[in-house]
This record gives sequence, structure tokens and C-alpha cells, in this order.
Amino acid sequence: MSNWAAKRFWKETTVAEADEGFQVLLDGRGVKTPAKVPLVVPTRALADAMAAEWEAQEDAIDPNRMPVTRMANSAIDKVAVQHAAVADMLAAYGDSDLLCYRATEPRELIARQAEHWDPVLDWAAKALGAHLVPVSGIMHSAQDAASVESLTRQVHALDHFQLAAFHDLVAISGSLVLGFAVAAKHLDQARAWELSRVDETWQQEQWGVDEEAHEQAEKKRDAFALAAWFFAASQRET
Repeated sequence: MSNWAAKRFWKETTVAEADEGFQVLLDGRGVKTPAKVPLVVPTRALADAMAAEWEAQEDAIDPNRMPVTRMANSAIDKVAVQHAAVADMLAAYGDSDLLCYRATEPRELIARQAEHWDPVLDWAAKALGAHLVPVSGIMHSAQDAASVESLTRQVHALDHFQLAAFHDLVAISGSLVLGFAVAAKHLDQARAWELSRVDETWQQEQWGVDEEAHEQAEKKRDAFALAAWFFAASQRET
């Protein structure tokens, strides 16, 4: 496998206004996405974060140390060109949301799930117009069609930058409701992450921590936090 990596070729990293937003300039030239599209983001906050990532690059450019830039690239090159398909994929979580599938035993876990998850489902019914019904077990049970349609409309209403971040909020947590709760600032990302891990936390309490699983969970937690930040930072001031 080749160890080739692009080298830093610029001296000065700046941010400038552009059509429809802001862009990072390297020695006065605008950065482009991998698809050769101008990397223009909707807010100064996103552009400043990307500029910090570019400025932090030393001899070789390491994309793994540029998570905000990577998500912005994905929003432009991938999500924008297939917005409806991505939105439909995420909206489908509403019919099989993590918060709706409850344990059948033991009673302590059943009670914990209800304590932590029921209030969020109550919020979704009021704030999102989606009355989702919990079921016992893992067999799929279709939710009310009008509720799923309400959620679907709201996912489709997100712009491509928001949708790129929302994808990770939903896919990592397994819950469309938790994704919306973070997006609407009903829950902060740390609390939403805890709620997505109720079952895993229970298992750890019973059997101890699996180090490999814990390491993977920490990476997902960091990605979830980034997605929450990116979603908030992508919203233009009104």
C-alpha cells in the first residue's frame, strides 16, 4: 500500500466571504471538494473550524485530522446530489426507532428504558407531531402512518449541510427521535448519547466493560458530538 500523502503547499490560511456563504483560502485560493466543487459553507463558524483544521496540517495533509472539512465535503459532494434518497433513508428510522423497542426482561431494564425513553417520545408527540408507540421485543411493529409522514417531511426540510450532520446523529444513535431532539436543542448531545446507550450501559453493569467495545463506543461518541456541533454550526443566523 502506498504511503503517499499530499504535502502542505501553502503558507497562509484565511477565511473569506463567498457567494452563499464562506470559504477557506490557502494563499488566497479557495479550497475545493474532492469532486472539484468550491468548498463553500453556510456559516462563518464552519469556515473558521475548517480553517483551523487546514492550518493545523504540517508537512503531510492528514484528512483524518480534518473532520469538519470531511463532513462539509460529504454535504456538498454526496448529500446535495442525492438529498431525497438520504432523507428517505433517515426518515425510515421513524418506523423502527430505537426508543420504541423495549426489553421483555428483566423488570429493572424494562423500568429503566421507560424512565429514560418515554419522556423523549412524549416530547416527539408534541414537538414533532409523531406519536410513536413502544413495543416489547425486537419484532418490527409498524408505527402510525401519519406520524411517520410528519417525521419524513421534517427530515426532507433539512438542507444538505444539516442533513449530512443529521445522518450521523441518527445512524450512530439508531434513533430518529434522538436526532431531532439534539437538532432542536431539546437534548444536548451528551444526554442524547447516554439515552442511546441505555441497553449497553445495563449490560456493562451486569457483566463488566469489554475494552474493545468500549473503545469503539468512544469513537462513536466523538463522532456523535461532532455531528451535533456541525448541525448547530451550519444554521444561518436569522
